[in-house]
Parts: sequence; C-alpha cells; structure tokens
Amino acid sequence: MVASGRCLAVKDCKMAVIESLLQFLSAGTLLGALLLILVLYSLSSGSRSQKEGKEPPGPKPLPLLGNLLTLDLKRPFDAFCELSKTYGNMFQVFYGPKKVLVLVGYKTVKQALVNYAEEFKDRDIMPGFWIVSKGHGILFSNGENWKEMRRFALSNLRDFGMGKRGSEEKIIEEIQYLKGEFDKFEGKAFDTTQPVNYAVSNIISSIVYGSRFEYTDPRFTEMVDRTNENIQISGSASMMLYNTFPWLGPFLNSKRIIVRNVLKNRAEMTKLINGLLETLNPQDRRGFVDSFLIRKQSDEKDSHFHQENLLATVGNLFAAGTDTTGTTLRWGLMLMAKYPHIQDRVQDEIDGVIGRRQPVVDDRKKLPYTDAVIHETQRLANIVPMSLPHKTSCDVHFNGYFIKKGTPVIPLLTSVLKDPNEWEKPNSFYPEHFLDEKGQFVKRDAFMPFSAGRRICLGESLASMELFLFFTSLLQSYRFTTPPGVSGDDLDLKGIVGVTLNPSPHKLCAIRRS
Repeated sequence: MVASGRCLAVKDCKMAVIESLLQFLSAGTLLGALLLILVLYSLSSGSRSQKEGKEPPGPKPLPLLGNLLTLDLKRPFDAFCELSKTYGNMFQVFYGPKKVLVLVGYKTVKQALVNYAEEFKDRDIMPGFWIVSKGHGILFSNGENWKEMRRFALSNLRDFGMGKRGSEEKIIEEIQYLKGEFDKFEGKAFDTTQPVNYAVSNIISSIVYGSRFEYTDPRFTEMVDRTNENIQISGSASMMLYNTFPWLGPFLNSKRIIVRNVLKNRAEMTKLINGLLETLNPQDRRGFVDSFLIRKQSDEKDSHFHQENLLATVGNLFAAGTDTTGTTLRWGLMLMAKYPHIQDRVQDEIDGVIGRRQPVVDDRKKLPYTDAVIHETQRLANIVPMSLPHKTSCDVHFNGYFIKKGTPVIPLLTSVLKDPNEWEKPNSFYPEHFLDEKGQFVKRDAFMPFSAGRRICLGESLASMELFLFFTSLLQSYRFTTPPGVSGDDLDLKGIVGVTLNPSPHKLCAIRRS
C-alpha cells in the first residue's frame, strides 16, 4: 500500500478540453484551432510540470541523437561518473530520443533500490536483451512472469544445495579438476579464462542439469564460450547503438553474432532437457530442470511453466552462474600476481590456519585477511559497473524530482563500490577496507557487487561460497606470477568492457607450492 501510495496517478484532462472546444470551431477556423491547441498544450504542460515536480538535471540533448556524441560508449560508466561532478547524484541523459535516469553514489542507489524497491523494481528490456529471452525467464522479464520464475528458481536452487553443504561438496570436487588443468601447464604462462570459466560453469550446471561436464566435451565448452561472447558483445558500443536505434540491426555484425549464439545454445539446451525428460522420475529430482519439468507436467496450459520459460530461465542461470563468478575469480588471481606482497599475506594466513588440508566454508571466519582480499577483489574489479538497467514501475517522486513510469534507470554500481565517501582508498587495491583495527573482518554497507533490492542477484550465496573455496584452494596450492619479462605494472586494471568488466587479456604462471 505504501508503494502504491507513492505511485502517482496523474490525471490529464487537456484532451477532453480540446475536444470540447473543437466542437465550437468551424472548418474555416482550423488554423486558429491548431494554434489554440498548442497554447492549451503549453499551458497544461507547464501546470502539470509544476504539479508533478521538476525533472532531474542533465546535459542538453541534441535532436534525435540526444547525448550520444558526448558520451563515451566504450566506457559509459566513466562518463557518468564525470557527469555527476556537474549534475549531482541524480541526473538524466538521452540515448537518442530515449531519456535515461542515472543514479550515482551509495546513498542514492541504496535509497532507490532498497527504500523505493517497488518503484524501481522493473527491468528495462532493451532490444539487445529481448533477443536473448523475449521477455521470458528471470533476468529480462517483468510482472507476474518474473515473480513466478524468480520465486520458483530461488526455492528449487536452495533445495539442490545452493549456498549449502551440497554446493560445497560440488565445488570442492570441481576444484580438483581445475587444479588438474592448471598442472598441465607445468608452471608456464597460460590464459586462465577458459579453465576457470569451465570450472565455475560446472557448479551451476550440476545444480541445473544434475551433473557436471568434462572440459573436453565440445557441447559444454562451446556453450560456455558462446555465452561469454554474448555477454561481452552485449555491452559493446555497437549494441548500445542498436538498443537506441533498433533499425540499425540488419547492418550490425554484433547483433548477428548474438542471434547465432542464442540459437545454437537454445538447440543444445533443448537436447539436454529432452534427454532429462526421457529419464524423468518425479520421485528422484536430479536438478532444477527436473523440478521445472515436473511442475510443467502438473500445471495447466495457461501457467508460466512452459518451454520458453524453461529455456530462458536455464539460459539465465547458466550465464549468470558462469560469467560473474568466473570473471571475479580471474580478477583475483591477476591481482595476486600484480601485488605479490598481498599474495604473501594470504598464503601465510592459509598455511598457518589450514595447512595442507582442503579448505572448507567454515574456515572463512578463521581467515579474515583472505576474506578481506576476496571482498576487495569484488569491490575493485567492479565487474557489473552499471548493473543491469532498471525501469520505474510507476510515476514516482524521488529526491525532489518527478520520474515518470517506464523511465529507464541505471543504478551506477561502480559509483557505489568506489564512492569516496564510503571507501578510504576507492581506486586502490586495499584489503584493509574490510578489516578493523584488530585485523578482524568487517562488513561494509556500501559493498554492493550483487546489486540490491528486488533485483539482487539470486545466486549471491552460491557465488560467495565459490569465490572463497576456489580462491583459497588455488592460493593454497599455487604461487601466481607474471610471465618472465612481464612485471606486475604491465597488468592493466582498466579491463575489457561488456555487460561485465573482464580483465584485460593476460597470462599467468601457476607454480605449484611445495
């Protein structure tokens, strides 16, 4: 009721007035009527503006192009941070004719996503996102479909051990396979991207499908590679232009690649799902897909449990469960090679507390410095700098401004994770952000890598467990260094921009510790 009270239903009666006046006008006074309409519209717009409230500030847009010429489409989040210095923590920009609200800083973002959670809960499903799931699934859907799919996914993922002991066993098993891949390089330099992504993807795959895949299985590896490619391309400048001007689609190779990858992945997912369907046993659910299929068979035809939602939801879980955690872990390993003195402290702590046995989740509270390093990696890596775009679900007055229903909203997470009012050294790798004066781990309110509010990442508990177990186990077993002739200074922290922010291309040496 509070949310609906805030959502303003603004009456606009100017058209009724105009129609009444036109009844008195003859054909000979049409020009005068048009002038009168313009005057009335101008007056009513002005009175409405005063009644509803003023709009947020922002740079003046050009006709048709909006602010596109002044925004850096390759790193838009940096451009937004600069604009906030002029326009404050809440401003609007125009992507072509499309008005977008940008929220900057911890206090503003938290207020919108948490205190006004209902008003800012919807997803802005841009054309590039529509390609992926056409309004189905969890990530890019709204309304009852989104509520039902999210509720069902949360419930069933917990049933299959997400963030619990069942997941811990799966992760520890997968760590051994990943170590086997690292050992193949015998201390020589290699790109960590594929082995790390395959290992992390196997965790969500075992929860979704009920089993892991071999790293040599081309069906699996190609699905992971195509998914990661789409996540990168979807955040490119060309796809931002497509989202602004969809008519450009036929001319953009980036869109063709995304469509091709989506179709291929859907075909592979369909084969996997059909295989599970053939051996489905309602008394022995192997994973999320089984739960969905059982519900699909028992529900009526007009329910949300249909094939399109199954494919979209599985695709969402596979993508989100692979890219974000894998990307963060690769940032962590690269940062250890860049800052060997921090790697020394992590390994000293692990050696002193755990020794050579396998790390487990319960060790986290005994490893405050290691935990702080993992959290600081998430903060500085800043892998989803603009979050996924939200949209207002209704008219709302917020921070003294009027925001219309359906306005796209960018909660600028990079401005939260690097807010100078919240972090002592926002642009540096400084694990002490998460340590008190006694060296004990402390939580920070402005730590928001999983976003917040209604759209907070539903896999947060699983991702946190994976990061701790993978990172701690790998640091226990390996010393990570730059290749010969490459110094830590050569490792670029700017990253490669997509929907997520990936480490710049690099290679590391994983040297077995004695």
